[in-house]
Amino acid sequence: MGRPYGKGHKRKKTGERYAKEEDELEDKQVVEETTEEETEKFPELEGIPIAPSAQTLKKPGVIFVLEKASLEVAKVGKALLSILDSPLNKAGCLQAVYVKTDKGVLFEVKPYVRIPRTYKRFAGIMLQLLQKLSIAAVGKREKLLRVIKNPVTQYLPLNSRKIGFSHSSDKLVEMEKYVAGVGGDTDLVFVVGAMSHGKIECDYIDDFISVSEYPLSAAWCIARVCEAVSKKWRVL
Repeated sequence: MGRPYGKGHKRKKTGERYAKEEDELEDKQVVEETTEEETEKFPELEGIPIAPSAQTLKKPGVIFVLEKASLEVAKVGKALLSILDSPLNKAGCLQAVYVKTDKGVLFEVKPYVRIPRTYKRFAGIMLQLLQKLSIAAVGKREKLLRVIKNPVTQYLPLNSRKIGFSHSSDKLVEMEKYVAGVGGDTDLVFVVGAMSHGKIECDYIDDFISVSEYPLSAAWCIARVCEAVSKKWRVL
């Protein structure tokens, strides 16, 4: 069987393709609106409604924002799975998930989407999203993932409490006690860094806290948050 590439040539890494796609989106500054004809050509990703009846109740909810997300590593995929697999989401408490890449591209993830569980498939979906700007559900026109305009603050509830996480924060808290002290009718926005190193710096955050004496991955940090909020709202 012949070689798929010519002698002396190597296949470019997927990471380079990510960087190119994100740079192009950043240069555009605005998100292009898609026509119905283009929507039909979008790659399809299966979505499953989760507790639809719970979504209609007027109660406070949770929003996650993943900042400085690098799509070249598996951290973002693991963080999203930690959110979407949580009892909070299955109980209908998750309002939205927003991901802002390290290149400044912002996209929304619907709470009831099925994210691929392997990095190879997840990387393919992310590449398609950056190229097509949205991914629709199978047999439907609903967009389960879509690139949206910055800033993320325009999509956050006005009465929400925006909480950021950083290991370097001087405010080390027990997450269960911390969320218990937040008003019961307040929407909670959790801002988590989804990068390998560094910390998030966002001017819209009300409070920066640390939930462990040790550095945690985004997925582990999210797991602690979901567990604490589940106990506060008695989600079993």
